[in-house]
Amino acid sequence: MELKNLEYRPVKVKGHFDHSKELYMMPRTMVDPAREAREAGRLSSAPESGAYVVTPFHCTDLGITILVNRGFVPHKKVNPDTRSKGQIEGEVDLIGMVRLTETRKPFIPENNLERNHWHYQDLEAMARLTGTEPIFIDADFKSTVPGGPMGGQTRVTLRNEHMQYIITWYGLCAAMSYLWFKKFLRWTPGV
Repeated sequence: MELKNLEYRPVKVKGHFDHSKELYMMPRTMVDPAREAREAGRLSSAPESGAYVVTPFHCTDLGITILVNRGFVPHKKVNPDTRSKGQIEGEVDLIGMVRLTETRKPFIPENNLERNHWHYQDLEAMARLTGTEPIFIDADFKSTVPGGPMGGQTRVTLRNEHMQYIITWYGLCAAMSYLWFKKFLRWTPGV
């Protein structure tokens, strides 16, 4: 219950990673504000596709193991052997944003546990598979290490209800126009 109040809030944890149980959320594109600002308004862009690397993290001070989205890697670096320099060993301090589970959106495929391809965050299933608590944080950009995943990949999604607002306000406008027309103009056909 306490976690629901902490979503998108930064937390600091201390511990070590268990790289043997990495999960891959894919396909993903890297969050890069500079590139997104450069390409704003373009009809098309070609961001590099890859995966987010989610790794169990044992918190030494809390005595629990949680899931950490370490960040983005391109497709050619998904295999941990291709980024051995980025596999942090030993105890580290980590700052990240608390994230909650996601519901599967329409047209998004089911997660493929056999291939270790996750299309959306299903914390319960991820925690069961890795033997961790269903607690998930996105590591911040400062957690990035050379040769490892690029941290700071938190995407804030806001509800888009513009169509609902358009229908509501135009519907109210049409209803009021009809009532005003009926009350003040009293137009009768054939006169």
